[in-house]
Amino acid sequence: MAGAVGGDAAIEGRRPQVVIVGGGFGGLAAAKALDGAPVDVTLIDKRNHHLFQPLLYQVATAGLSPADIAGSIRAILARQKNVRVLLDRVYGVDQACRRVILGDGEPLAYDWLILATGATHSYFGRDDWAPFAPGVKTIDDATAIRRRVLLALERAETETDEDKRKALLTFVVIGGGPTGVEMAGAIAELARQSVSMDFRHITPHCSRILLLQRGDRVLQSFPPALSEKARKGLEELGVEVRLDADVTHIDADGVVVDGERIDAGTTIWAAGVMASRAAEWLGCKGDRAGRVPVDADLHPAGDQAIFVIGDTAACTDATGRALPGVAPVAKQQGQHAARAIRAALHGRTVPPFRYRDYGNMATIGRSRAIADFGRLRVTGLAAWLLWCVAHIWFLTGHRNRISVGITWLWSYLTYQRGARLITGDVAPDLPATRELAPALHRNRAVMPKFIPAE
Repeated sequence: MAGAVGGDAAIEGRRPQVVIVGGGFGGLAAAKALDGAPVDVTLIDKRNHHLFQPLLYQVATAGLSPADIAGSIRAILARQKNVRVLLDRVYGVDQACRRVILGDGEPLAYDWLILATGATHSYFGRDDWAPFAPGVKTIDDATAIRRRVLLALERAETETDEDKRKALLTFVVIGGGPTGVEMAGAIAELARQSVSMDFRHITPHCSRILLLQRGDRVLQSFPPALSEKARKGLEELGVEVRLDADVTHIDADGVVVDGERIDAGTTIWAAGVMASRAAEWLGCKGDRAGRVPVDADLHPAGDQAIFVIGDTAACTDATGRALPGVAPVAKQQGQHAARAIRAALHGRTVPPFRYRDYGNMATIGRSRAIADFGRLRVTGLAAWLLWCVAHIWFLTGHRNRISVGITWLWSYLTYQRGARLITGDVAPDLPATRELAPALHRNRAVMPKFIPAE
């Protein structure tokens, strides 16, 4: 195989090296599919855990704890003797020398490289909005949003100014895709049902939840009839859905939409994503979302040693339709890359990548969901139960499956959310504390010291 991809390893008498960048759905699927292959696999990620992103919104709305939807990458791959895991950042790819440039240590050589670096939030050129309207892509994002939501409720409980109280109890979600719809529905259930039993001055009708969608319907990847069903389900939960909404300004106190100022204590961004810097690493021009254009075998132009998968890749199906940035696509692409590497080791090739679409689901709230399986479309409680089973099944690890299943059952029976923890330093965010802080600092020197009894 001299001159072919992986041929250098055979000539030098060493095992071929496969480097996977990213421990998400695609990267992890590729690593698992290479179990037992005669290659050495190195998986690099800047975090030590694999995250089940479809359920991040439930962490943000206190439905689940972070540990319920995350697992140690090392633990997940511990039994695969040909895999090692590195906690590091990648800063570039040297394609000529086939090396990955790391933040720590020497560059890492590869015979095959799988880039599965995912995506982050895109504010469409308005990055100044990011501090005021965080997105949900990481556990840190989710716990920060949970903190904002729960603090808004706590502050509203004691706020005497009616205008300020209304603002604190106003929650704005920007973006009508699956994340935005699921987030809005979860906040409505949290603010209108779960916490109203525990607070004394917050009733189910105090809160206002708005979902702002720039398009003419929510969940545009679904058929129009299911999109309309989802919109009605949100409105039944008390969510105010605004279609064709144009958001022109976001700040710490709210948003401006269609020329109207809306004061809000919490604004959440779910309107767009931007791929990682992989296109820059490979010296190619990304698409509008920064994704790397790939061929039918998931290779970037002119480099058969590299696979680009998941949210990092701009990939189309046989009809020319762009593949969605969802977990099943990334997992199937990761498995395809692994099969292609296994085949290349024996001088063979595999057919081009073909995505098998097994359906699309989204939940709106308690007992409300929609599911599209092509000719079969399911709504309501049946779709919600299917959604629950599918998400529990695809979680990583039996502990997480059991934990999430029990938590959901408890929440369904009691309307309680067990992860309502405000973590971090709460004091700076409480108005009374900010007002008292200078006085406390001035008086600290004259306050008597406590002397323990003999």
